[in-house]
Amino acid sequence: MGHLLAAEGVQVTFDPECGFLRGFEVQDQGRSVCPGHRAPWVGSAEVMPPEAAPHLAGLEGDFFCAPFGDTTPDGSALHGWPANDTWQIAEAGRDRLVARLPHRVQGATLEKTVLLRDGHPFLYQTHRFEGGVGAIRAANHTMVSLLNGGLLSFSPKRWFQTPDYAPETDPARGRSVLRYPERATDPRAFPAASGQVDLTRYPWGPAHEDFVIGVESAPGLGWTAVVRPAEGDLFLSLRNAGALPMTMLWHSNGGRGYAPWSGRHLGCLGVEEGAALTMLPDAARQELEASGLTGLVRLGGRVDVAHVTGAIRWPTAEPVATVALSEGALRVTGTGGAVRLLPFDAGILALG
Repeated sequence: MGHLLAAEGVQVTFDPECGFLRGFEVQDQGRSVCPGHRAPWVGSAEVMPPEAAPHLAGLEGDFFCAPFGDTTPDGSALHGWPANDTWQIAEAGRDRLVARLPHRVQGATLEKTVLLRDGHPFLYQTHRFEGGVGAIRAANHTMVSLLNGGLLSFSPKRWFQTPDYAPETDPARGRSVLRYPERATDPRAFPAASGQVDLTRYPWGPAHEDFVIGVESAPGLGWTAVVRPAEGDLFLSLRNAGALPMTMLWHSNGGRGYAPWSGRHLGCLGVEEGAALTMLPDAARQELEASGLTGLVRLGGRVDVAHVTGAIRWPTAEPVATVALSEGALRVTGTGGAVRLLPFDAGILALG
């Protein structure tokens, strides 16, 4: 059973099974904003295929991955033990929760802290590694529901890049639209198998499964904004770009034909902020490393990985132009001049 966290105007439920954060909901301008995606089989009695990773059965909202996009030598499934083990709640209050992972992650202990604040339309979370050896790729795996479409904006990026291979290389299992590997500096003109697509619009193709990475330009406040025009709201993802320099976009829109996907997993945009250098092709890895940004989470001692998600009303439906810190608040500005000034605790991101 999950643990409900609530503060004035905001709530979320922590599920110890795979560490899901479900039902993130903000009350803003007299309306409820609930941007999270939920797979169509969640909550049903449907039996998952034996080869499916444990987290697939409950795919919803947000969870943490380490190693992101991989298994581990000690037997974890895809996305590592944080995404597939049952977390142990160590502390649980009205608006704050601490949970610990039973399995070690590459020798490190892992602790999750989830925090809400009265009047803040944000979900604050930190994952703390203690000890461990070497480096690991890690990311939050937040999923936004875009069944009615969305408009994407980003903090400045050096380039956008697809990995060496598509999510599904067998056309009998799945279909992708983008070219692999490929890159572009303009997300509005990314090379596809046929022509180009605009990564700032969702959807941009029928029945496809695609993965593309935006590489940050510089340290500082990194952000991704997803406007949902039909719903009149806005999802925000915020991080320290120096520590998590990669915005990984998972477009899951009916492109996988096998169970449990079965062509019915629609309108899901994964906004997966992380440090996952080895997801990039070799030449792109070298460029990221040369830039001075952190490409992996370096274990040993104490290492914090912080991430903030937010949700507000945005009835103008215009794309976001800028997101910036402003005297203890967060200022969100639209391309048409709309402005929201939001209470925000930037300390968690350790921006310096």
